[in-house]
Amino acid sequence: MEMAKHSAEVVVEGLKKILIREREGLDQEVQGKVERLIAELQGKRPPFDPDARRIEDGFDFFKKNIYDQHPDYFRELAEGQHPRFLVFSCSDSRVSPSVVLNFKPGEAFGGRNIANMVPQFDQLRHTEIGSVIEYAVKALEVQNILVMGHSRCGGIERLMKLPDKSTTYDFIDQWVQIGLPAKLKVLAEANDLTFEEQCRLCEKESVKNSMANLLTYPFVRNAVVSGTLTLRGGYYDFVNGTFEQWKMCTEPMPPMPMPF
Repeated sequence: MEMAKHSAEVVVEGLKKILIREREGLDQEVQGKVERLIAELQGKRPPFDPDARRIEDGFDFFKKNIYDQHPDYFRELAEGQHPRFLVFSCSDSRVSPSVVLNFKPGEAFGGRNIANMVPQFDQLRHTEIGSVIEYAVKALEVQNILVMGHSRCGGIERLMKLPDKSTTYDFIDQWVQIGLPAKLKVLAEANDLTFEEQCRLCEKESVKNSMANLLTYPFVRNAVVSGTLTLRGGYYDFVNGTFEQWKMCTEPMPPMPMPF
């Protein structure tokens, strides 16, 4: 027993030296396995991490039931992506386009943000959104851009409450004002409705506002004019389990010159 204990201590010390010496060269998976082995040899059990287990279980399910079942499809995806859609959706955890619209990996390029908003073209602001649109349209040559709104959107509710001095946010209040034209339209046309009803209307009007903003991007406008790109709006009502969609009907427009 003492000899076995001594041997385990020797192994532990050796593994610790490897970790210290090779820490930068070891990938995280190998490093984690070494650390768990050390804990086991020392008779210690690492604390249970339910969130890490949820992530691992989720990947295990995907690997077993999807990835391993379609090797040819994922082998093709490894060579490149050719999505037909760019989807802008809300960061809301209840609104995942891949789940709600049953997109397979490779079918939809995506951008997610508070209240699924698209700002107007501006090379100095909101470049993270502009870069998503630019790559999708110019590099991937998607055929559709879908802006997907949803019910009970916290971002739209915040927009409708502004100005609100009772709560302050460092980023959200400035961001949601992208949808201000939608809010003003709702207040002008439906001022007699309840606040909740106005929010529901604004959730859809904000989608239309973002669709209009997409046309301020020269490469989007030119693709729409040439007929290679369709702008679509959608609304997912997770209260009633419904989805509606529409597409932008545009009059013939001259192509916009690309900015220098």
